Amino acid sequence: MITRRTLLQSAPALALASSASRWPLCLHQTTSAGSTFRQSLEGYARAGIRHVEIIPQLLDPFVAKEGLPAAKRLLSDLGMKAVSSGSGVRGLVEPSPQRAKALTELKFRAEQFAAAGVDRMVIPCAAAGKYTLDDYKQAVDRMREMGEIVRPFGVTAMLEFMRGSTFVGCLPTSLKLLREVNHPFVKPMFDFYHFYAGLSKMEDLDMIRPGEIHHVHFQDVPDIPRELLDNSTRDIPGDGVSPLVKILHALRKARYEGPLSVELFYPRLQKGDPYEVAMEIKQKSEKVLRKAGML
Repeated sequence: MITRRTLLQSAPALALASSASRWPLCLHQTTSAGSTFRQSLEGYARAGIRHVEIIPQLLDPFVAKEGLPAAKRLLSDLGMKAVSSGSGVRGLVEPSPQRAKALTELKFRAEQFAAAGVDRMVIPCAAAGKYTLDDYKQAVDRMREMGEIVRPFGVTAMLEFMRGSTFVGCLPTSLKLLREVNHPFVKPMFDFYHFYAGLSKMEDLDMIRPGEIHHVHFQDVPDIPRELLDNSTRDIPGDGVSPLVKILHALRKARYEGPLSVELFYPRLQKGDPYEVAMEIKQKSEKVLRKAGML
């Protein structure tokens, strides 16, 4: 078992600690979904990664066996910070017959994540139905209700627009809705993959107001026909064809400062050794960040 003392004696950790970035590289635990909560964190820490986005699929089995305080202690011992969390909660924004159940789950996750020291959670909109303009008007009230549920825990709910979503599938729709919601605990986030592989356009980046983006998922899009893209086809930054540097410059211009969380779904990564996966992602991502002047 790796300890904080061992970690801090490692060269990667010392190098990272000596050059803190305004845009630290973060690993999303989905990238290591085939590992355990502990295995993924220890592997990331050995690779010099200090920021992580945790997910219920790995957290829950760990908590069931060792308890939530142990999860928080593990992060601390490894010198890591859980900067965000995937909620896994769907049906909160669009009309859904499962909304009451989703709200209950939202409250549970907000309380759980807050106890783990996490102050933000991703709310994906993967809607697949057919909707009307009235549905969007009602979505404003739904998201305000969402904000009131997470407010007592000090956790911000971040709406994730998603490629293929028939309700919130692009950056402009996300920004427009959230500006109408105008709630301190409901914010927009930005996902490189959903942006470039979806309905958004490069000029939409100019819509972002200074400081508006609350969190970022950082991935590339593979060089395949767009018709073959799905939610799982995401490349390590630098391996695909997205104009990553241009997008990074736009986010920097919009005064985003915060983690760049790499969330990937390829089986070779999810089933791979978390340390080796983290090292590959770190090396390739940092090359992109250097080109953007952000490292």
